[in-house]
Amino acid sequence: MTLNITIYDVAREANVSMATVSRVVNGNPNVKPATRKKVLEAIERLGYRPNAVARGLASKKTTTVGVIIPDISSIFFAELARGIEDIATMYKYNIILSNSDQNKDKELHLLNTMLGKQVDGIVFMGGNISEEHVAEFKKSPVPIVLAATLEKSNQIPSVNIDYKQAAFDAVTNLLERGHKQVAFVSGPLHDLINSEEKLEGYRQALAEKGIPYQEELVMEGDYSYDSGIEGYEKLSELSSPLTAIFVATDEMALGVIHSAQDRGKVIPDDVEIIGFDNTRLATMVRPQLTTVVQPMYDIGAVAMRLLTKLMNKEKVEDHIVVLPHRIEFRKSTK
Repeated sequence: MTLNITIYDVAREANVSMATVSRVVNGNPNVKPATRKKVLEAIERLGYRPNAVARGLASKKTTTVGVIIPDISSIFFAELARGIEDIATMYKYNIILSNSDQNKDKELHLLNTMLGKQVDGIVFMGGNISEEHVAEFKKSPVPIVLAATLEKSNQIPSVNIDYKQAAFDAVTNLLERGHKQVAFVSGPLHDLINSEEKLEGYRQALAEKGIPYQEELVMEGDYSYDSGIEGYEKLSELSSPLTAIFVATDEMALGVIHSAQDRGKVIPDDVEIIGFDNTRLATMVRPQLTTVVQPMYDIGAVAMRLLTKLMNKEKVEDHIVVLPHRIEFRKSTK
């Protein structure tokens, strides 16, 4: 029954105009307290719920934001989503959350689905941002902000950390502990963050210490625990024993640690390991993982705040935001 209650029914019940009901529902202060009380009581009695679709059509705003991320079940992406959600709630926006599985066709399909739902803006997180992605982003009638996602031309607003510097800092730290070589278990190298940022930071750290880059010391994973296990298995087959490994994500780092332990290695006495992200996984493994802090909650929160500014046409000083990073030292390094 309540689904069919309209603003007209409330107005009739409260014996006021529909314009007065609308002002009460929208929080307009220009309503007498006695009238507001009468309208609110009528709303309560009838069980009236404002029609968000109708309000959106009238105002050309739906106060809804689309969020496209690879996998909400992942600890990594869940932190990002929580940051987005908290700021969206603060600014009275609802979110529609979709999983893209980092599949390009699905990403583009979801983008157009979100636009079809008349969202006011979109927060997008993906892996490899192609020219096709950028073309679709630029055609969008609403603002789009990238979160923990790089786009080469910097045309699309984004929030990230300096991944190259973060990798450089982690590898330099290992080299300064006296290690003569450091292996790297990377994420997919078709992703810009891995190929042109983390890998480049790794190479620069080696070069600064006068250590030659060895391709066989770089193992490509897919961000998963299993690919961390596989990466260490391959590294353990090399002739010279490894004493230090930089790993592109915490989940892969757990695979590296467990694979090394299965082969009788003691962490950190035999092998020192630094991960990347500082998810809750870093404190769930033994020994606890030293890792680069990528503040996923903050990235999500700042991306959503940037989006609110763009949606409301507020002044934005810089549409490319780079947040600080640091290394959280735990027990996987000495």
